[in-house]
Amino acid sequence: MSTSAHSSTDVVRTGESVTDRLVEANRRYATEFADPGMDARPVLKVAVVACMDARIDLHAALGLELGDCHTIRNAGGVVTDDVIRSLTISQRALGTRSIVLVHHTGCGLESLTEGFRDELEQEVGQRPTWAVEAFRDVDQDVRQSMQRLRTSPFVPHTDDIRGFVFDVKTGLLREIDPAD
Repeated sequence: MSTSAHSSTDVVRTGESVTDRLVEANRRYATEFADPGMDARPVLKVAVVACMDARIDLHAALGLELGDCHTIRNAGGVVTDDVIRSLTISQRALGTRSIVLVHHTGCGLESLTEGFRDELEQEVGQRPTWAVEAFRDVDQDVRQSMQRLRTSPFVPHTDDIRGFVFDVKTGLLREIDPAD
């Protein structure tokens, strides 16, 4: 087990919270940190939209280094209004030109439905304003996300949008044809 990987029993045993562990890790990190002197503009002029799934080490999987890209992650890696907001800023203000979408096999959104919102409303007494964006076909969801970007009036550079499914068992990307 690496020094950064702790089981939940370690947290309970020591009495510190996960956040305490993260803050302590940051203190250690900061002792050796040197300002990389980078601009907020990604070196590769690419933005990557991916699922937040903890099994995906996105930078390692794509061979990316600090400063190479903008990374936007959410449940499912779906293109929502907030993702379009971030990509619009990324392209119009910070110079990105390419967009890479990364969904993955075994996504938790495949087991949810929009009924999740009904359950939340019953539990908390308020209906979420956001959609769950659940899906059954990961390939089709990647196509839908590509289409949302290509038709957005806010995202100016749509000629290099590509979508992929990351296999959580093999680590390989499989490209999705937007026309299928």
